[in-house]
Amino acid sequence: MKAIFCKSYGPPENLVLEEVEDLKPGEGEALVEVYAAALNFPDTLQIAGKYQYQPPFPFIPGSEAGGIIKELGPNVKGFDTGDRVMANPGIGAMAEQVCVPFGRLRKIPDSMSFKTASGFPMVYTTSYYALKQRAKLQPGETLLVLGASGGVGVAAVELGKLMGAEVIAGASSDEKLQFAKKAGADFLVNYSDGDLKTKIKELTNGKGADVIYDPVGGDLFDQATRCINWNGRLLVVGFASGRIPEYKANLALLKGASMVGVFLGRWMKEEPEAYEGNMEELLEFFKQGKIKPALYQSFKMNDFVSAFNVFKERKVMGKITLEIKHES
Repeated sequence: MKAIFCKSYGPPENLVLEEVEDLKPGEGEALVEVYAAALNFPDTLQIAGKYQYQPPFPFIPGSEAGGIIKELGPNVKGFDTGDRVMANPGIGAMAEQVCVPFGRLRKIPDSMSFKTASGFPMVYTTSYYALKQRAKLQPGETLLVLGASGGVGVAAVELGKLMGAEVIAGASSDEKLQFAKKAGADFLVNYSDGDLKTKIKELTNGKGADVIYDPVGGDLFDQATRCINWNGRLLVVGFASGRIPEYKANLALLKGASMVGVFLGRWMKEEPEAYEGNMEELLEFFKQGKIKPALYQSFKMNDFVSAFNVFKERKVMGKITLEIKHES
């Protein structure tokens, strides 16, 4: 099989595409023939050696895939060869084959393409967990989504609207804002001029947003703490800006506000039943046409450098995928 390997930390140009032996599923695993693999911002951190979890060299990047089960290992329950699935292996998805514990597989609807399946689990489960369990977003509340055109951002816009919130999409360009608008945003804010606070205050009659979804961090986080409503919840989702900010305790006191961490991986381990419940609801939303995953660009497997560089150049809108095998 062919696979993309990381053998040393650095830019995407350091990665290599190699032919290696086919895989064999172990106990409780299924061998998935990969048709599409999704890229996420953490993948760019991992190949650079900057992520919170760093596997030993050499490793195959990629935490999400869509494909078909080709072989079952011992004691796999609920799946058969030929099943169309979305896979969340954690690592190893950017290859023609990946072995996945059956607990990290899910059958997909006939109407869902492999590209959509590959980009579905992480962004939707992250954003739904953030808004439902962590923020407890209520109908009629105002939700501000920073980085609203990115994978988790556009999912948060879509889900926030579905949950009955008034959604403000924030992004650094008008092109990105128009992309977020298609997901259902009520208001658009271009924060490239560095004046987020004034714009949000104007849109909310001076109150600020009830919930702020922040996958960006850095300067935007600093501004977000100053445009949050009384009893507001500031969701810490990630640090795409590259700077981990600090939260001034006096602002929490004055606004009665909460800073709430959103760590999907830990939640999956601590509360697996709640995670499964969210995923079931999300797939039902998809079947009913209530959510429509935003696929931005798809690249051929051998053009993986270009795919990674979309993140480096901050041009991401929706999901970026690698086409490992053509879907007929």
